[in-house]
Amino acid sequence: MRLSTRVRYAVRAMVDLALNPGKDPASLKEISIREGISARYLEQLFIKLRRGGLIKSVRGPRGGYLLNKPPKKITIGEIVRCVERSFDPVHCLKEGTDVDCSKKDECVTRELWGELEKKITGFLDNYTLFDLKERVSEKFEIPI
Repeated sequence: MRLSTRVRYAVRAMVDLALNPGKDPASLKEISIREGISARYLEQLFIKLRRGGLIKSVRGPRGGYLLNKPPKKITIGEIVRCVERSFDPVHCLKEGTDVDCSKKDECVTRELWGELEKKITGFLDNYTLFDLKERVSEKFEIPI
């Protein structure tokens, strides 16, 4: 199972914001350069992250983006849910969708995939942006 590029880039960008705290917002261009992610791609991700309440935008010549909450209050699960709709490892787990599967109601593996989804969700919801920030800070000796 692979995480999408959207998820990986969104988490990297959020860690970047957490590592560069301050009163001055970070511009998409700055984050793009530091992370090696296209500014256009970041713009699409930041729309979703802003709508999800994880970041806020500041307008003006020195504008950019800031975290909307402390890193300890932002889980990786929240970030993932902002840019991906769900963690469903298989399509038949998605609620409210018509699944074209004749075995949906009697599938012996559906429960297994549901348990996997709960484990993934639990893991990501118990890991915060601060945890990643600390890990990066220790690895590269960046003061927090």
